[in-house]
Amino acid sequence: MPAALTLTDVRLRLGGREILSALSLTAEPGEVTAVLGPNGAGKTTLIRCCTGLLIPDSGTIDVLGRPAGSPSANDRIGLMPQSTGAWSGVRPRELLTYLASFYVEPLPPSDLIGALGIGTFADTPYRRLSGGQQQLVNLAGAIIGRPELVFLDEPTAGLDPHVRRQVWELIGDLRSAGVAVLLTTHAMDEAERLADRVVLVNAGRRVAAGTVAELTTQRNLEQVFLDLTTPGGQL
Repeated sequence: MPAALTLTDVRLRLGGREILSALSLTAEPGEVTAVLGPNGAGKTTLIRCCTGLLIPDSGTIDVLGRPAGSPSANDRIGLMPQSTGAWSGVRPRELLTYLASFYVEPLPPSDLIGALGIGTFADTPYRRLSGGQQQLVNLAGAIIGRPELVFLDEPTAGLDPHVRRQVWELIGDLRSAGVAVLLTTHAMDEAERLADRVVLVNAGRRVAAGTVAELTTQRNLEQVFLDLTTPGGQL
């Protein structure tokens, strides 16, 4: 089965600074690929390039057999951003119902509301939700269209331990359904628990990649992270 996502030698400069530097990685169907790196290392920029929000200066990005950003690719992916201001006035139930209308066979909004514990705030305006509650709504919006590839940018940031475990279980369900999941996280335990493969990024460069077992033969994942990255993700 071909990779769901392939980046080859991707470079991008913004504001006179190189954000991504010859970055290559793959994400496979039915696997979770965790991209780890300090703030400023290029993780969110990587996702924006994969979804067509930014255009690399060079290199190639293949998304489900199509160029990144093409309608035929974007129709089959899901994106959970760290935050979204565009939804500030809408209520979660209304939002999920609206998003479901774009797909032929969406997940039922009521099922997602129940699975993620959104019911108690489903009729509260998005802007009035806590950061953790907004994260859950963002996650529901990312997967409601039954994507083949989903990008999750720090999906459990701000969540309490109970809800965090719920999200982990949902990500496991996505993997079991054959979905390719690419997530960014600063939580080493999350990467160890969820990831089939880990890609470590610093200053827009891949500095290590492999399974957790391959990367931790002599030291734990946090120590690998500290040894191979720099504060602020810069050289």
